[in-house]
Amino acid sequence: MNQIAKLLHTARTETTGDRDNGASRSSDGLLDIRLSTPGSARIGTNPEQLFAAAWSASFASAIALASRERELSLPAKVRIDAEVDLNLGEYGYLLSARFSVSIPGLASHVAKDLVDEAGELCPYSKATRGNVEVTVTLI
Repeated sequence: MNQIAKLLHTARTETTGDRDNGASRSSDGLLDIRLSTPGSARIGTNPEQLFAAAWSASFASAIALASRERELSLPAKVRIDAEVDLNLGEYGYLLSARFSVSIPGLASHVAKDLVDEAGELCPYSKATRGNVEVTVTLI
């Protein structure tokens, strides 16, 4: 396990209720959402959508970091379409994920190298490695 050398940020939220009829709010008030089960009539999001958004944003930042470390100019139109599935398996609930990554304007082998490196840099990818089945496709 990697030793923590310096704390960069702590996110604080309070969640009341659950995925069926809950709400989550960040300590600074910038995040204030209602939770709902997929397909319900209740307005709100679900944990899988939040995880997909958070992970893909972190992965995009890791791509940007990898490009800076290689002194490459990254196109402004990098896009990640993320899908996070909630599954039921033999031993209970589990997640799986698919990322479709678009980095227009770069040679495909360079884009692939950046995506591969991002998978090693991204803290969400590190945290889920070996626990979540992930497919990353360069489009």
